[in-house]
Amino acid sequence: MIKHDFPKIYFYDQDFVDIYDKTWAWIEDCWNSGGEKSGIEGKFFSYQGAPAVYQSDAIFSSFFLVYSNRIYQAHPTLDLFYSRQEPNGAIRCAYSIKNGAPVVDRDNPEGLGIPLFAWAEFNIYHKSANKKRVRDVLLILQKYTEWIDSVFKKPNGLYRVPFSVTGMSNSPRGNAYYAMDFNVMMAINMLYMSALADILNDKETSFQFKRQYFSLKTRINSLMWDAEAGFYFDIDKHEKRVKIKTIAGYWPLLAEIPNDQKAEQLIDKLSDPKFFGTSHPFPSLAVCEKAFDETGKGYLGSVYPHLTFMVIKGLERYQRWDLARECAIRHLYFMLDSMNPDGNHHKGNLWEAYLPKKEGPAKWKGKPEFPRAQYLTYDALSTIVLTIENIVGLFISLPRKTVDWIIPNLEIMGVENLSLKKNMITILSNKSGRGWEIHMESEKLYYFTINILGKKKKTLPIPSGKCSMLIDKL
Repeated sequence: MIKHDFPKIYFYDQDFVDIYDKTWAWIEDCWNSGGEKSGIEGKFFSYQGAPAVYQSDAIFSSFFLVYSNRIYQAHPTLDLFYSRQEPNGAIRCAYSIKNGAPVVDRDNPEGLGIPLFAWAEFNIYHKSANKKRVRDVLLILQKYTEWIDSVFKKPNGLYRVPFSVTGMSNSPRGNAYYAMDFNVMMAINMLYMSALADILNDKETSFQFKRQYFSLKTRINSLMWDAEAGFYFDIDKHEKRVKIKTIAGYWPLLAEIPNDQKAEQLIDKLSDPKFFGTSHPFPSLAVCEKAFDETGKGYLGSVYPHLTFMVIKGLERYQRWDLARECAIRHLYFMLDSMNPDGNHHKGNLWEAYLPKKEGPAKWKGKPEFPRAQYLTYDALSTIVLTIENIVGLFISLPRKTVDWIIPNLEIMGVENLSLKKNMITILSNKSGRGWEIHMESEKLYYFTINILGKKKKTLPIPSGKCSMLIDKL
């Protein structure tokens, strides 16, 4: 695979560029093929050596595969799950690579997975502008949501699911009965189902999901928000809050559930060393909790890249671009420093989970298989998506024909040969004798918004061909 087939990034720290390039090379090892003997046809993304294809892998991988310039498609792994939808609407959380059968366990007999397909599809739409896909997928996801409602929704409007569905295996959640994070994920599902219906101008479906979203949002705010602690918690069978602070308490930011005042209280804890303000952002359990373990020990303190990604995307919803970028950069430095203790970033691995207070992979006594090396489902969210969107600062919407560049200050950075469907674009900033200059190249017209935080914001139509602009003249 030729490296320059992928979009090229520029950043003042070459180590960031190198790990971005290497991740694309490593992804080739996760790009699998089914076959006649297997129960799975076609290409799909799966952790190397995994016995099954997992719903969480399909969803999270779509966020970085959309940046591959279509070398690795984001949708086939998702389609693998949709094609196995059962007549009652069920889609199971994993399918065996050996025979294609659903993989379920005793803790989760229905094989329920994280309900975030709609979030993934909304993101794919903005990188592909494929409205036909939205039309096909919406019907599948409507049936899927109805199945979840019929099996897991309780009379109080909340969802009661096995805690293993959240993926936070050994998180200390006491006598919790309703998982706060799963209920918030259902709110995210409804929010994006409404947005997908809006794309199709299906006002009735959009309204239906928006109404369900607001209903669930109200339940979460009234039952799971604790004003004294300034945090969201699981609740027990009697709807009493189980006051253990885990990183799951930040899913509500992504669902736009807290008002500005509540969001401020949540966000403040991300910088507070008593809570989630560890040197490597963000631990899976608050430092102040009795069960917190500096060695990580699974969800007793490890930093998981997919959860750090979730928090950073939540910060974006509240326009906290500065904090999102600062945390993304710190997180990536810790990932790099954990690759090799001798400081050689050209050798070593990325990891499934990291230590919260110093560099290195997390540890779990008695579990030598933890953490998994090169667990790209999580790691590529950081080395590719956070690098493009939060460190370089580019946000792209193909259907809107817009590129937003949100940066705190001008540095030598940018992206080259990023494919927007059939339009390759390049955006680079550097300093010339005339001052800071942005060079752009494109095959088609698009609208470019530059937002230098607190200083300048301007939207300009960028014609096809090459052009440049001086920041001082904006």
